[in-house]
Amino acid sequence: MDPITLMWLACAGFAAGAINAAVGSGTLITYPALIAVGIPPIAANGTNTAGLSPGSLASAWAYRTELRDRMVRLRWPLVASVVGAAIGATLVVSLPAKVFVTIVPWLVGAATVLIAVQPILARKIGEHRSRGAHSVWPWTGLIGVYGGYFGAAQGIMLMAALGLVYDSDTQRSNGAKNILASVANITAAVVFAIHGEVIWLAALALACGSIPGGYVGGRAARRLPGQVLRGLVVLIGIGATLYLVLHH
Repeated sequence: MDPITLMWLACAGFAAGAINAAVGSGTLITYPALIAVGIPPIAANGTNTAGLSPGSLASAWAYRTELRDRMVRLRWPLVASVVGAAIGATLVVSLPAKVFVTIVPWLVGAATVLIAVQPILARKIGEHRSRGAHSVWPWTGLIGVYGGYFGAAQGIMLMAALGLVYDSDTQRSNGAKNILASVANITAAVVFAIHGEVIWLAALALACGSIPGGYVGGRAARRLPGQVLRGLVVLIGIGATLYLVLHH
């Protein structure tokens, strides 16, 4: 890969890391970018997961204050995320590549719709929050399976579940989302690496962007204009869906 391509991937990684920290849909930027530079779909998925994992950790570190007194409560959700992500990533490398290529445009499209309706989900969360908290780990396990398979909008799914059953404080839920997504991504990255589905130079370029992006995004999450950011991600998601449909 030439330096310009690597710089492009680093910029995509920075944007994805920041968006993941605040919203949770950075894969809609980096996966199409990896496809555009010629990386095959499954390897692009593995490379994307490996490259964004450090950024997820950086965004979790930015939320360390909100997480400091919650790690005991999160231990089983973390375990469930690891198990779920391992299952999801194993499905990717075990099933025929055609299955993944066929389903990904639909997953990206569904993730884009989910981002667009996030305000409605937030209102529904507020309506049901008074019903009381329930165990969160089954939800994080199921979302981990999806995140291990293809992580677009994993963070939004986690925020929806955490807002219902974990904490009504959005910042505490966002901190939990960041650390749960980070362990899911790291687990899936290990599975992809074992099966040789990571292009390490491209993953390193993504990581060089996603680490500062994740930290900056985590620090700025309280001040980001949510509607503007959501609109931008929806536009990117529509473009990514069309790109994947037309090219696969």
